Amino acid sequence: MEETKDGRLRRGLQAVAAELARMAGWTHFDARQYSQARSYFTQALRLAKAIDDGPFIANVLACLSLQATYEDRPTDALALVTAAQDSARGGGTPRVMAMLSMREAFAHATLRDQASTHAAIGEARRQFDRISGDQGDPPWVAYFDETKLLVDTGIAHGQLGEASAAEPLITEALDSESESNLRGRAFHLFWLATTQVHRGNLDQACSTATEAVTLASSVDSQRVAEHLRDFRRGLLPYQSSPQVAAFEERLLHVLS
Repeated sequence: MEETKDGRLRRGLQAVAAELARMAGWTHFDARQYSQARSYFTQALRLAKAIDDGPFIANVLACLSLQATYEDRPTDALALVTAAQDSARGGGTPRVMAMLSMREAFAHATLRDQASTHAAIGEARRQFDRISGDQGDPPWVAYFDETKLLVDTGIAHGQLGEASAAEPLITEALDSESESNLRGRAFHLFWLATTQVHRGNLDQACSTATEAVTLASSVDSQRVAEHLRDFRRGLLPYQSSPQVAAFEERLLHVLS
């Protein structure tokens, strides 16, 4: 009996260590320190495999998949998220499977595979609609709510260049997103501004991006800051616009 208690204690400690390693990996990923992030994610993966926690293995693989999209390795991103889905299959709750389907959509969108992106988006919605009551979701997937599904769907459409589909989804998500989620709102405002540029609404896009800069000044996220710098680089053809000049001035003042 004592050995059983020891085994449960050991498993619990390994689970905590795995989550701490994953969180450390995510912190380094958000700081764009990709080598360090990969090291921590790999440690989390090893610990999760030691306790045979399939859904958590899937969570870490999904983190690695997202990082691969940022490192311009879309084929690796798709392979990693496919492995994540295989790991979670059978033990993952509908919320977990919905989150993984959205990560799959991101990978397909990075590969510019429109049909596969739309299919993955559809599967994410189908899985999300299966959520009901207490289905034993692990704590790490609690963030994936209706608002997150909406905004991620919009981002996936945005990555494909489908701005007309992306903008209303991201707008709806921002309307329902907590005002206290400064980092998330800054990130989502960047995507909204990007879709607005693609739809020819330059003044509105600059206003949205300026709001994102204001929020970004209150959080420490190199990933968000670099997205906003990318947005500025995308405005080079519109340098004569006073709205663009005002946005650039604000960006340089806050994020220089």
